[in-house]
Amino acid sequence: MSLSDRRTFLTIMAAGLAAGCGFAPVYGPGGTGTALRGRVDVAGPDTRQDFVLVARFEERHGRATTPIYRLDYSTSVTSTGVGITGADDVTRANLTGSLDYVLSDRATGATVVSGQVSTFTAYSTTGSPVATRAARRDAEDRLMVALADQTVSQLLVRAPSGS
Repeated sequence: MSLSDRRTFLTIMAAGLAAGCGFAPVYGPGGTGTALRGRVDVAGPDTRQDFVLVARFEERHGRATTPIYRLDYSTSVTSTGVGITGADDVTRANLTGSLDYVLSDRATGATVVSGQVSTFTAYSTTGSPVATRAARRDAEDRLMVALADQTVSQLLVRAPSGS
């Protein structure tokens, strides 16, 4: 079987498998992406990190124009030194973050979806105090964006479809 025949065969098989398992695009008609877009009222931010998180969520889902869902969340961030010199100086730090979320129906207050996501990022501490603080702040921003992206992905998979 030639290479182009294999590609054609594999493409047809993949399409057949996707069609057979009930695959539907998230942003297609009746998909969860369409059902959630502009309909999730995210709890207001209390901290700078929360602000980055909410901004990313709204960037992905849109700001709530006709909210029917409410997203409440709580975040936790811990820092751990991972690069340590012989003189016990920390040269690299990991930020580990987790986010617990609850998507609820605004009308009834019933929980629609809840879950937790977690990830980590790192930054260098070898520069000046100002550079180290800027590196930490950038790492915090990246961490919040990653947590927001994971939350959006889980909501798109787990939330009810249709509107």
